[in-house]
Amino acid sequence: MEYSQKVMDHFMNPRNVGEIAEADGVGQVGNAKCGDIMKVYLKIENDIIVDAKFKTFGCGAAIATSSMATEMIKGKTLEEALQITDRAVMEALDGLPPVKVHCSCLAEEALHAALWDYAQKTGRTIDGLQEPKKDIHEH
Repeated sequence: MEYSQKVMDHFMNPRNVGEIAEADGVGQVGNAKCGDIMKVYLKIENDIIVDAKFKTFGCGAAIATSSMATEMIKGKTLEEALQITDRAVMEALDGLPPVKVHCSCLAEEALHAALWDYAQKTGRTIDGLQEPKKDIHEH
């Protein structure tokens, strides 16, 4: 299985690993089939994501996509962050092997779950944001 240089870089030197104390939004998703679990923490000020951190239990591709996704959403508005899809994350990493594509879906879902958490806590509505599925699911 071949990984791009960018995937390897984000796996070996992941950005934004950790937790944010008193995060404004926290989202966790998991995939029962492969056992990956991803948790995303957001710090939001004036509708801008000023910081994002993640903790991922999973394979190298899951860690790389978490790292890239958190890099991509920092400095973005809530609506802009929603536009960052699993496909955009994969393209930013110069692609993933087909059997690892589901990892980028987890990153998108964890981000959406964290945004939903923020919206629930603050009574906000974010255009285009839907309530995440509650159960751990398979792709």
